[in-house]
Amino acid sequence: MLTDAQPHVRSSGPARRRLGEGGFTLAEVLAALLFLAILIPVTMHGVSVASRAGILGQRKATAMRIAERVLNELTISPAQIATATPYGNVVDGDITYPWTMISEPWTEDSMTVLTVRVSFDVQGATFDIAASTLYDPAVSTTTVASATATQ
Repeated sequence: MLTDAQPHVRSSGPARRRLGEGGFTLAEVLAALLFLAILIPVTMHGVSVASRAGILGQRKATAMRIAERVLNELTISPAQIATATPYGNVVDGDITYPWTMISEPWTEDSMTVLTVRVSFDVQGATFDIAASTLYDPAVSTTTVASATATQ
């Protein structure tokens, strides 16, 4: 029982709130909305860039495999290079990869530089890669000289 000597003490800690102290102020809500209005577009742009980079990497790897395969097919026999069509298309899934072949003399000796360039699109931009090899018509072996990627 309470006596006058021990007055009843009200708790003012976090368990008990006074009227008007709960919730957020209008300024806090507006600041949070402004923060989200800035953060969401930046995050979505980051996701878009990451997605494009992933697609670009996959298609670049596929294009390089196609270029190497075309070079290997062309260098199997010396007669194939002279009679082969210098362009074509390879379909991988639902993507078409057009390729072109360029044959030019090498400046160092009697060998020929064969270059296959494969093109592909990623989100409206066209990219291409090039794979080159040195080819000696007198000998049926080849040496890979370079592989480059350009936009």
